[in-house]
Amino acid sequence: MVTLILAGSVTLLLMCFKPSTSSVGQVNLPASPDVGEGLFSDKSSKNVTTMLIWSWPFGKQFNLTVCDSVYNIKGCFLTIDRNFYNMSDAVLIHNQNFLPTIQRPPFQRWIWMNFESPSHYPKSPEIENLFNLTVNYRRDADIKMPYGSIEILDVERDLVLRVKNKLLCWVVSDWKERYVRSAYYYELRKYVPISGYGKYFGKPLTATEYYRTLSKCKFYLALENSIHMDYITEKFFNALSLKTVPVVLGPPRENYERIIQGDAFIHVDDFKSPKELADYLLLLDKNEEMYLKYFEWQRHFKVKKHTSWEFRACRVCDHVRRHKEYKTINLHKWFWDE
Repeated sequence: MVTLILAGSVTLLLMCFKPSTSSVGQVNLPASPDVGEGLFSDKSSKNVTTMLIWSWPFGKQFNLTVCDSVYNIKGCFLTIDRNFYNMSDAVLIHNQNFLPTIQRPPFQRWIWMNFESPSHYPKSPEIENLFNLTVNYRRDADIKMPYGSIEILDVERDLVLRVKNKLLCWVVSDWKERYVRSAYYYELRKYVPISGYGKYFGKPLTATEYYRTLSKCKFYLALENSIHMDYITEKFFNALSLKTVPVVLGPPRENYERIIQGDAFIHVDDFKSPKELADYLLLLDKNEEMYLKYFEWQRHFKVKKHTSWEFRACRVCDHVRRHKEYKTINLHKWFWDE
């Protein structure tokens, strides 16, 4: 009898809140596997925040039930099921090309999530004053979500490096001649050997091969595809974590030094020309004492990367749960007119 009553309640609840199929949008997505169980384990409390993931980021599905068990974030109910639209406290939108077309409940906040630079994310008039919160790598985002961070170790550790059999490496798949980094690479390779990998060089790497290869490189070209404030991607943090010295092209040195001490990396802006940089790398290759100074930070710190979609979604939901203020964002002015 209890089972029949419960089933009837679920049916009635979904009938009340289910939007019409024609108004939901153009993408049909599978229901989240946590809908049935999560509805009663989480939504039974008035303190639970419901956040709808409007579409999977880049089509990549992830577990929606780990906020509590993995990240110790309580009171969050995540779902991909658009039947929960009208009862969702927030809607997390990653692809602005597929926006909800149904009327927004007055209490609901829309969240703009993007980790690309302004140069690689199209400006759209439809999104102006539409969103209430921003999730971005920038320090001034409502929910700051950099590609990584540096954390203090509990105890000092010894410095252990793998044998390095390559001087300077670069892994690149997204190649465009108009990128600043392309011109820099063309000039730099005239003066120092560069081991190239990735689709552009015809040497694609699996994840395992990528990490194994980078750890054998003395230096790694962490060259961003565009230069914008705070746009420091996983290229930089991967190099640091794999104990190779990143040679960076991106925002100014001061921007990087907000993340880590200045003697942990080499910035191309410190040199008058690619030739001058090449000469310095060749000097470090011959002077082990000078080279090892770039790793002293690793005795006291470690790299933590923040590229998990599960982590990002849970963090966003936790922010929505803790912060009740309501506002609208002038995205064009904030993001593109930086």
